[in-house]
Amino acid sequence: MLLQSKLLMADIHPFRAFRYDPQQVSLSQVVTQPYDKINPARQEQYYAASPHNLVRIILGRREEKDDSRENVYSRAASYFRGWREQGILRQDALPSIYAYSQRFAPPGSASELERLGFIALGRIEDYSDGVVYRHEQTLAKPKADRLDLLRATRGHFGQLFMLYEDSGQIDSLLANPADPVISVKDEYGVLHRVWQVSDQDVIHAVQSAMSDKKLIIADGHHRYETALTYRNERRAADSSAAPPPGTAPYEFAMMTFVNMNSPALLILPTHRIVHGLESFSEEEFRNAARAFFDVEDVDPSLDGPRATAILRECGRAGASILAVTANRAFLLHHPNPNSTAPVFAGLSMRQQGLDVVQLHKCLLERVLNLSEESIRNQQNLSYVRDASEALSQVRGPNSRANIAFLMNPCRMSQVRDIAFAGEVMPQKSTDFYPKLLSGLTIYALD
Repeated sequence: MLLQSKLLMADIHPFRAFRYDPQQVSLSQVVTQPYDKINPARQEQYYAASPHNLVRIILGRREEKDDSRENVYSRAASYFRGWREQGILRQDALPSIYAYSQRFAPPGSASELERLGFIALGRIEDYSDGVVYRHEQTLAKPKADRLDLLRATRGHFGQLFMLYEDSGQIDSLLANPADPVISVKDEYGVLHRVWQVSDQDVIHAVQSAMSDKKLIIADGHHRYETALTYRNERRAADSSAAPPPGTAPYEFAMMTFVNMNSPALLILPTHRIVHGLESFSEEEFRNAARAFFDVEDVDPSLDGPRATAILRECGRAGASILAVTANRAFLLHHPNPNSTAPVFAGLSMRQQGLDVVQLHKCLLERVLNLSEESIRNQQNLSYVRDASEALSQVRGPNSRANIAFLMNPCRMSQVRDIAFAGEVMPQKSTDFYPKLLSGLTIYALD
């Protein structure tokens, strides 16, 4: 039985995960990237890969005939129920935590890294309790979608990516020479391996080591807040016949815990593409940007690797951004503190020092006159991970893009300091790579 935590620190528990039966399916054909990384083309690929691909649950196709009774959420619940009845998904016999390894080469590199972590249940905490910290803003629409899915399925299928801090002792506790119970490569060539850990002594040692930790959400802000909302709904609904305080399954969510000091914890930049502006002038942009930054013209034919190298070099001295149009490229650096002071009203010095905040507040809002609401709703804004892709979007013969903004990635120290200060970054400020696969383990609430 899950016990109420007496201390407001990370409260970790083993669980009996549902996992795909490898005798019935090929794991590589049924697991997926997180739902928010699945574009329409990848959704179709997942559908074609297997009739039991998890995409049918976490991001199913919408149909014209959908109504309040038959829809993407009701179908997800039906698949989840049916696959358990058919033995496609089988529940482990023993409560366990699951050691998780990801071996990968960073984009543009041939050298491999290995990121270690473990999967377990973590107690869902209010942010005000000072146990779980966010670092990014969230949007209402994705949370509404995930809440409808959770209500229908009563299951967690993807991992909440949580960061804790230690010197490596928890990874050492979970070192396991045995063969993994899961070994699968994803479409990016990342090798994911999972070991089931049922030894009570090891589990208790991990729980003890985690009992003084505070957690930062790396990925999964929308799903965490969805789980929090769902918990509160269920608490209210169950008030007349509630289980002992803090023990109900909905008090917990499935999480992957990774040491933020790991050298294999990689954050990639997320570049911005601005499109659909009614009037845009390269020269007017350049002149207006000079109020906030030093602006240098650079080779407009630069490619992705060259852009990344320029940003890395210039970033050693502070905030730096590359703004690229179809015909021009500008390096923006050394923000002007006299011009930016009024722009950052209400923001701490920690937030003001972030390249992404400089971009949003100075360039998107002041120079291009995009409102905060339009940015949140992505009306004139899209996000791209790869620098070469960002450049191709703004240079293509049929491009609708006006300008691309390329940035350096946030540093882990910045994420940590912002989160623990109770502050947030703009949405899509961090891209932790690689992603945690969905469908490796599944947590059913009933």
